Amino acid sequence: MTGLTVTAENLRRSFDDPSIGEVVAVDGLSMSVRRGELTALVGPDGAGKTTLMRMFTGLLKPQSGSLSVLGVDVARDPQSVQDRISYMPQRFGLYEDLSVQENLDLYADLHGVPMDQRQERFGRMLEMTDMARFTERPAGKLSGGMKQKLGLACTLVRSPDLLLLDEPSVGVDPLSRRDLWKIVQQLVDDEGLSVIVSTAYMDEAERCAQVFVMDKGRLLAHGSPAELTARAKGLTYTAIPLSGMPARDLQARLIDARELIVDAMPQAGNARFIKQPGADEADLRDLLGEIDTEPRTEELEDAFMMLLREQEQEDGEVSVETGAVGRKQAIKDGKPVIVVRDLVRKFGDFTAVASTSFDVAQGEIFGLLGPNGAGKTTTFRMLCGLLPATSGHLEVAGRNLRTARALARARIGYVAQKFALYSNLTVRENLEFFGGAYGLRGRALKTRIREVLAQFDLDPSAQSGQLPAGFKQRLAMATGLLHQPEILFLDEPTSGIDPLARRAFWRTITALAQTGVTIIITTHFMEEAEYCDRIAIQDAGEMLIIGTPREVRAQAGDGAGQTMNDAFIAIVEQYRADSRSRQVAA
Repeated sequence: MTGLTVTAENLRRSFDDPSIGEVVAVDGLSMSVRRGELTALVGPDGAGKTTLMRMFTGLLKPQSGSLSVLGVDVARDPQSVQDRISYMPQRFGLYEDLSVQENLDLYADLHGVPMDQRQERFGRMLEMTDMARFTERPAGKLSGGMKQKLGLACTLVRSPDLLLLDEPSVGVDPLSRRDLWKIVQQLVDDEGLSVIVSTAYMDEAERCAQVFVMDKGRLLAHGSPAELTARAKGLTYTAIPLSGMPARDLQARLIDARELIVDAMPQAGNARFIKQPGADEADLRDLLGEIDTEPRTEELEDAFMMLLREQEQEDGEVSVETGAVGRKQAIKDGKPVIVVRDLVRKFGDFTAVASTSFDVAQGEIFGLLGPNGAGKTTTFRMLCGLLPATSGHLEVAGRNLRTARALARARIGYVAQKFALYSNLTVRENLEFFGGAYGLRGRALKTRIREVLAQFDLDPSAQSGQLPAGFKQRLAMATGLLHQPEILFLDEPTSGIDPLARRAFWRTITALAQTGVTIIITTHFMEEAEYCDRIAIQDAGEMLIIGTPREVRAQAGDGAGQTMNDAFIAIVEQYRADSRSRQVAA
């Protein structure tokens, strides 16, 4: 069919899971994707997006149904399709010991790009990704954002008829994410390239001409962003917290009232929410009390959350945002639980963190933000006691990390950016192992395992490595909270998980903070900074600003519609412009 890049009819694909049997990843799905456009696949973890992408590439064969890509039956002739497409999976395979240029050369060899075309193609890719200055740098020495851009450049060393991108911006900061999308949009505009992208970011899906919403292998809805967004028309509002009330506490109150509220999120110091279509107005007024509300313009994410909540109800699997089970309210004494003074960390001649100072109070949610390569992960690892400081004073839970690191570690919990548990063990076995490592024994260990299994809705017999990303994140959280730590360190815990799972995660964090647990978190989702009491933004090892979300937006020149994403980009770009001016003056 002319005008179509992909035509699928009743596609089905399942896999055998040793612990639970057959898992249907794509379930009778039909769709048509137009040529020369940006198309988005969105949906929660386990929706089937990656499986569908891999079928498009011919790497997986449908068990039933038909699939045509670029006019070719993929099942019959996968090689013809693979010769005309480029595919960037979630974990694109760069060779870290090779330089940027050597990676480009290697992928050009693998794709059979003629020698007389390479220089023009390389030059275009290096210009678009702004990496011409780094051709000799080893890929392993690049920041996360630069690795993603190099991965895209390697994917595009040949000029494809169709580009497939599977969550290309996971773990990438807002600046790099913006640059990545500029490149993709330029290819669509200049070359008429057809692009299919799966994404967890609804603002990315809004850039696309066509959006397909998936869940449990099925297609829930499709259309233009405007068509989908219209589903939420007249149901979206902003609630303005009373003086002294954190926006996240108001959001928690709203999101817990599932019979009245579809979804709620903190935003710009307020709480945005979606009203249930049939909500009783009197009940809604009782819920809000003296809190004022005002209508707001609906967004694609509103429609997305409505679709997922409707599907939950149809399936009879309504998710529950979880609180802090088993914790008593901590007594706050007003003293900071983390004290950082003139903290420095060097690696040889390179200064990763330069003279950083700040305090964190008990029960505070403190966000550590910055572009890839800014030094925030190094700062984070020093705070956790995983990396010694070169100089400066660092105190955690009343313990000096230079002299009492083990004692401090006993009072903290840690959730790593990447799944760091034992994939070959069951959920229960992981909890038993790590509970023992934290010093829990006997009845106390059994009680805590029972509590966190219920809190995070985990199947104790499931094999950990086979869990969807959102459930892996739940298990990591459950493990970090087993010993009921006073301080919880979270390193990009929501990277790669969908908005539905992020809501449940942050409901738990809000409940923990209310019991006095101190939370230190790094994230690339700037919307999540709105949950924090204060945030710090770093770049090139230097602390640029520390303050409440409202103070940070004001520092960035807070306009009426400015988001935290806008403020973050403005602050970092201003710092970099000032740095370049100082270098020129010197």
